[in-house]
Amino acid sequence: MTAKDKLPRSEPDASAPRYNARESWRIFGIMAEFVEATDRLAAIRPAVSIFGSARTPPDHTYYMLTEQIARLLSDSGFTVISGGGPGIMEAANKGAFFGKSPSVGLNIQLPLEQSANPYQDISQTFRHFFARKFMFVKFAAAYVVMPGGFGTLDELLEAMTLIQTKKSQKIPIILVHGPFWQGLLDWFRDRLVADGMINPEDLDLVQVIDRPEDVVEAIFKHYERRGFQPLPAEHDMMLNL
Repeated sequence: MTAKDKLPRSEPDASAPRYNARESWRIFGIMAEFVEATDRLAAIRPAVSIFGSARTPPDHTYYMLTEQIARLLSDSGFTVISGGGPGIMEAANKGAFFGKSPSVGLNIQLPLEQSANPYQDISQTFRHFFARKFMFVKFAAAYVVMPGGFGTLDELLEAMTLIQTKKSQKIPIILVHGPFWQGLLDWFRDRLVADGMINPEDLDLVQVIDRPEDVVEAIFKHYERRGFQPLPAEHDMMLNL
């Protein structure tokens, strides 16, 4: 008797056609999310996406630092995009809301944690993480990454991967508060670079900046010779993101 013969034989699932039909119709819902969000956000550039923990209280240093950065970005002409929820996301929206430029929240429907904060000029809600993540990348001239958990790391690594593989244009990725990020950066260098998993120059995709004024200055410095509009090659690249 072979290993294959030992496997239990499954009977045809009578409910499969019904679930297959639901999956097919779900595709239209995903398409609708992309179309609606792209249309609503079309005029927000230049924009900066800010990420960080949903669990950071308003009296925390990280919250206040985020609010200050977002206010400076907003007053400098940048739309600020956050995940639209509490914690660092709220701080980002709050800082921008009281600044000169729009505050955008890309909210996600979750069983826990996520509830829309009140500091949003434009609020767009998503059911699917991947559609929401696409919008963060598509409209961002820079990423500002505050201390956070799995979701924050997910956004950070996705941006680094897209730029590393040249699926997305190169934008500033700024990690704020060096002590929080140093252990991760050391691991990147001591493990990923040392074992040949990434190239040493891949570490240059991110920069660590602690002062709010320096965050804004670094973004302007990146674009000072080329402007904020995507170059033709970058525009084509983003169409194939």
